[in-house]
Amino acid sequence: MLTTALSTLRTRRVTFAGSFVALSLGVALIAVMGLALASSLDAPERGPERFAAARVVVKGRDTLEVSTPIGVRGQELAQPRAVPAGVVAKLRDLGTVVEDRSFAVRAEGGPADLVGHPWSTAAFAPYALDAGRAPRAADEVVVSGDWARPGTRVRTDGGTVRVVGTVAGLGFENAVFHTDARAAELAPRSLQLVVDADAAAVREAVRGGEGVQVLTGNARRYADADPDRDAEALTAMNAMFGTAGGVTGFVSVFVVASTFAFAVAQRRREFGLLRTAGATPGQIRRMVLHEALAVGVLASAAGCVLGSHAAPELVEWAVDENLAPRWFTLGDHTWPYHLAFWTGLLVALCGVLAASWRAGRTGPAEALREASVDARPMTRGRLLCGTALLVAAAATLVLALATDPGGLLQRKTYVSRPMLLITAVALLAPLLVRPLVRLIAWLPARLPGAGGMLVRENAAAGVRRTAAVAAPVLVTVALAGSLLGATATLDGARATEVRERTAADFVVAPAGGAGFDGATLRRLRAVPGAEVSASSSSAVYVLEEGVALVRSDARAAEPGPLAATTRLPLAAGRADDLDDDSIIVNEEWEKRTVGERVDVWLGDGTRKSLRIAAVMTVGTGDNGVYVTPRNAPAAPVDRVDVRLAHGADASAVADGLRRAVRASGGEVLTGEAWVRAMRPETDRTTRTGLFLVLGIALLYTGISLANTMVMATSDRVRELAALRLAGATGGQVLRLVGAEALMVVAVGGLLGALVAGLDLAGMWSALGLLSVWTPIEVPWATLGAVLGTCAVLAVISAVVPAGLALRRGAVELAGTRE
Repeated sequence: MLTTALSTLRTRRVTFAGSFVALSLGVALIAVMGLALASSLDAPERGPERFAAARVVVKGRDTLEVSTPIGVRGQELAQPRAVPAGVVAKLRDLGTVVEDRSFAVRAEGGPADLVGHPWSTAAFAPYALDAGRAPRAADEVVVSGDWARPGTRVRTDGGTVRVVGTVAGLGFENAVFHTDARAAELAPRSLQLVVDADAAAVREAVRGGEGVQVLTGNARRYADADPDRDAEALTAMNAMFGTAGGVTGFVSVFVVASTFAFAVAQRRREFGLLRTAGATPGQIRRMVLHEALAVGVLASAAGCVLGSHAAPELVEWAVDENLAPRWFTLGDHTWPYHLAFWTGLLVALCGVLAASWRAGRTGPAEALREASVDARPMTRGRLLCGTALLVAAAATLVLALATDPGGLLQRKTYVSRPMLLITAVALLAPLLVRPLVRLIAWLPARLPGAGGMLVRENAAAGVRRTAAVAAPVLVTVALAGSLLGATATLDGARATEVRERTAADFVVAPAGGAGFDGATLRRLRAVPGAEVSASSSSAVYVLEEGVALVRSDARAAEPGPLAATTRLPLAAGRADDLDDDSIIVNEEWEKRTVGERVDVWLGDGTRKSLRIAAVMTVGTGDNGVYVTPRNAPAAPVDRVDVRLAHGADASAVADGLRRAVRASGGEVLTGEAWVRAMRPETDRTTRTGLFLVLGIALLYTGISLANTMVMATSDRVRELAALRLAGATGGQVLRLVGAEALMVVAVGGLLGALVAGLDLAGMWSALGLLSVWTPIEVPWATLGAVLGTCAVLAVISAVVPAGLALRRGAVELAGTRE
């Protein structure tokens, strides 16, 4: 049988070439994603940056640690505490103390990520002047980089300043250095400081200062602005490459298995001839498995080689698109190659396993059949598997809606959920092909001429062929509709929440994100005709089930103005009942009964018992909690909502608000403009990752579609000859083949749309249960582009081999061996 298998590979080159291409590309995809994922597991050790030349850095308490029965649980504080004044006094007795301050700066013509510091901290990086001098007056600054030269006047959100010096950039920030006094005005709170003293003496001095940290050596990096940015970047890359790898792995396995099964199903007459010649069912099965083994080994090896060349290109693209840090490179890993190779080989064998059993049952009489009608396109095993997967998909959806509808809005869920539906629908596709074909061809079949009728009958008769060719289209359309539709629907739901909550006529936002100072707030409250609600961003921490320390984003505002300018989605209680002894929570909280008390930790780590004044619905997950300003200590006011008093003139109030924030910097927006500006959008990494997934899926399924279409068309040369002998011209035959290709794409598109529709309906139901009613967003333009691309590929891949076959005479074609 091995000799027969090798001989068969030579004689059926087109069929096995198609299987080889599909498998090698699938293995290459798995290898590429595996290599990228393996390289994103570890970050390089990064040393201190801003304080590389400092002896000792003392940092205030910035984490909350709570003891639980299973250990200490920690969370980063929303409002870190400053080093206590008593501790600072002790440190000044040991040596020079320099207070560090960092604040965002917006400057015309400058980088978007400018950060302000006191000039006295520049020596700790160290920064060295390369032009000009140090700042001496409040309106003088030194900048890093070459975006401004000494003598340049720059307008900033803190006023117009004059650049008197420049320092070379060190790569980790774009800095603006003020005098120490001016920096203290712009950022009154200092959370960390540098001490020029012995580390042991410093540790002794801070002993007893709750949560005060003494950082020396490499630990000084924890005083940098974002010490964990490399780990966070790796987490984002892991999510992106993991999602892309999972989806592309599924697509490649799905398409390869379908291609191999179709390749075996094409050879019904060949197996009948072998059975007539005396081959046993076992020999037929072994021959098919030997063929798959030979193709699988060669194609998997070729895929690994292809993946080794493609992986560096993917990594380079990720770095160029700022999706990965500049230091990210492809590592020296071998396990992705093993994973890809053995997965490819296993899929090849599994893809023909079920088909080989069916091939072994082929009777000798099959060799005498001339008709290509699929009498039993749906085996009992395939029907059972497809039905089981469909029931499982429905059951998990119902269970999720009943127990945790919010879980359906998570990225991992809406990325993975379509896979089960795609597999179920693909397995059941032979049952759906004939009804869909007759539906699509209902009108063309009634037009004059036999073309429409022939297209309908050919597609309906070759159910197995139609289902196999439609499979790549089904996958691509389903993924595009489900993934892009889910993110768009979720973004629309969040925008709906923002719009429904905003009752303000104007919203005032600070410049640079630093918050409004007291003087600016007094001027805003003094604007005639304006009812002002100032609020701050903070956080509240709660211990759930005694073991999990959970952070909830909090908004701090006065109860009366809050109720006037914000429509909270309340399920129980009233916003007016909020006071310094209470809190507004959402239904996700373990304790959520109005009047019940709950122990929480505030944004600065202070523990407090608060009464639940009201309960909000869960929504899309952005419904945090509300407290009063007293329960958000040190949280700067970062938003001011304004309602017009009765009879007040909107233009006059807007002018007054702009004058009030002119000195400190700020932006006055109408309520509608604020809603548009705050429309939530999927973050760039997630969005790019989804397009990466869809791009790879479209490329791979496009190639597989063309490959399968060539295989299917090459198997129909005798059928094409029969049409020529019946009197059809070459042009008519080619138009018929092209129309059948479009029919198959339409079938795959409808099946993919069915999967996407069911998936999006589940998300819409979950949003409804979470009290967010929003329309389903369908990416029509993307779906149209996907279908159009598939249609072009399918027509070309069907017409070209048919045209080449028709170059021979009809009688010669009729005698061609299949």
